Amino acid sequence: MTFPLPFAPRRIAIGANAHVGIAESIRARRPDLELRGKVFTEITADDLEWAEAYIGFKRPPSVSDMGNVRWIQCTGAGVDSWMASDLDPRILLTRSPESFGPMIAEWAVSRIFAIQLQVLELAAAQRERRWAPRDIARVAGTRALVVGTGDIGRAIASSLQALGVHVTGVSRSGAASSPAFSAVHASSELADLVGNADWIVVAVPDTPASRGLISREVLSRCRGAVLLNAGRGSVVEEAALPDALEKGWLRGAALDVFATEPLPADSPLWSDPRVMVSPHISGLTTIDGAAHGFLECLDSLERGELPKWVVDRARGY
Repeated sequence: MTFPLPFAPRRIAIGANAHVGIAESIRARRPDLELRGKVFTEITADDLEWAEAYIGFKRPPSVSDMGNVRWIQCTGAGVDSWMASDLDPRILLTRSPESFGPMIAEWAVSRIFAIQLQVLELAAAQRERRWAPRDIARVAGTRALVVGTGDIGRAIASSLQALGVHVTGVSRSGAASSPAFSAVHASSELADLVGNADWIVVAVPDTPASRGLISREVLSRCRGAVLLNAGRGSVVEEAALPDALEKGWLRGAALDVFATEPLPADSPLWSDPRVMVSPHISGLTTIDGAAHGFLECLDSLERGELPKWVVDRARGY
């Protein structure tokens, strides 16, 4: 894209729950900047007319456009909330350089152990004061298919490999740089790969290429796997999940992201004991990460360079 450089904004609006902490962290390094922060739902059109740059994960819901803002720093790795908002193409969109891989890997590992060790079933038996011996299989020696081999997918693969899990990767190109993957295949081969997996871990963003990647057809090729989704809800054909569980294509699911968030109260996923629901918390932005990411990109713009973290809007990341 063509963006006028250098760009040295001085009026910055922050739309985030942690806006006070983010502003304090930025102000400690750049006291010359004017900062105005609110919870993103309270950002007004006047705030955006005042601002030259905006820091936030989502577009403020009460505004029709971004006013005078010429640069948006998304505080998350996924920028789908901005891509879906008919954003003016003249606005520069950058994303956070913060690594969410380690935290999301912990989320995935915790769910895999909870399911394999039958933690929820044992907790239910304890509440009933019922002694419930059972066979427990080890996680080591199982097979994981990690869909997405970027920063997050590599962190998940490394954690699982350390536990003795055999890890195969799936990427758009069929290539990855991490030795944690025993093999990497192109996403076009996905339907042929899921039948050999005990765990299918989704770690891709919402892009035109990834939407519906885990389709009913792909799910029907599974043989009792557990699906874990920490990518985006749009990647999985969510309406097919109840059927996939009933037919035994899946034996369980751990879901952190959904097609509609919050997950509607009438979704059958809430009440299915084979499903673990979490409210999009597998990888959270930190205050220091949000501030550092903004300042790193600002430094590049002030030097007359496009930041490394500019979003390719055609690809969606």
